[in-house]
Amino acid sequence: MPVPARLPSWAWVTGLTVGAIAAVTVLGVRADQGSHPTATSAKPSSTASAQPTPTASAPARVPDGSGTGRRVVYSLGEKRVWLVDASEATRRTFTVWPGSVSPDPGRYTVSSRNPATTGSDGVRIEHILYFTAKDGVSVAFSNAVDGASPPPAASGTRTGGVRMRKADGTALWAFGTVGTTVTVVK
Repeated sequence: MPVPARLPSWAWVTGLTVGAIAAVTVLGVRADQGSHPTATSAKPSSTASAQPTPTASAPARVPDGSGTGRRVVYSLGEKRVWLVDASEATRRTFTVWPGSVSPDPGRYTVSSRNPATTGSDGVRIEHILYFTAKDGVSVAFSNAVDGASPPPAASGTRTGGVRMRKADGTALWAFGTVGTTVTVVK
């Protein structure tokens, strides 16, 4: 049996590098073709304990007059957010729990992001996307770190947090970079 020829070390490194690049490329293509966040839907429903919790319902349509292009749409009346991509496809939609201070309808942009902090209501929150302020209160999307719905606001507490379920907060964090348009509609 013949002895295999010994390859120079640079050939091994080159081979390993090419193999690693190929593996990453294949995984990237598979991830791009795999499942993406899809439109989920939920409607608040009252419970005896206090705050509404999301429940399944038919998918909601992006409100008319919410602009065009890649954007986050927040409906004050429906208490719902849509993540809309550049092709006008809804990537995800979900219900939210607004704070006691709501933004005026209009067009804003994500001005800053904070991975985690404590909200003005004392709840540990994450995935905070600030997009405006009203009457000295910052208005931002976020979710509770523990995934719980927010407790009822104490009488007189002014909060601008627009809370959502943990999975929705994670999706919004990935979608809403600084400069992303946020359209608030009635």
